[in-house]
Amino acid sequence: MPRTLHSEVIYRGKVFNVRIDQVELAPGKITKLDIVQHNGAIVMVPVDSEGNVWFVEQYRHAAGETLLELPAGTLEAAEDPLSSAQRELREETGMAASRLIHLGEFYIAPGYSTEYLHVYLAEGLTPAPLPQDEDEMLQIVKVPINQVFQWVPEKKIRDAKTLAALLLAKPTLIKMASHS
Repeated sequence: MPRTLHSEVIYRGKVFNVRIDQVELAPGKITKLDIVQHNGAIVMVPVDSEGNVWFVEQYRHAAGETLLELPAGTLEAAEDPLSSAQRELREETGMAASRLIHLGEFYIAPGYSTEYLHVYLAEGLTPAPLPQDEDEMLQIVKVPINQVFQWVPEKKIRDAKTLAALLLAKPTLIKMASHS
């Protein structure tokens, strides 16, 4: 089993820290690894009573373009993922959910990051806005469930957390679409 010989935080940021770990992978085989330390995050799949999935469209500077994503947010230190999901849904969409159903969880990029995401289906949406974060300019985009999965191969949805969350939600969304 690999063991960490030394760990040093070299950058402390608003959303994440960066550390360098010296790791012994096997006896005598030592390497240095750059690790992004992240509190984790949540992503919601909001579905309204008309059978639409709610996305947010926002400019992502690192990508240099506007992307279509499911609402998501970073966990505060020691914050419960369910509480974070309720807060972030209200901040990003202006809606509260009467039901949040845990669909799964995953690492976003385990090769270099500790970020772990929790995915929730959000149902029973009602208006309950909270102020958006200062650095966010979001546009709501409502997409019929049947159209969502057509948009993936058309490359209209290219955000990894959104694609993974949709994969986890797909069985539920297909059932919902067949009942509408």
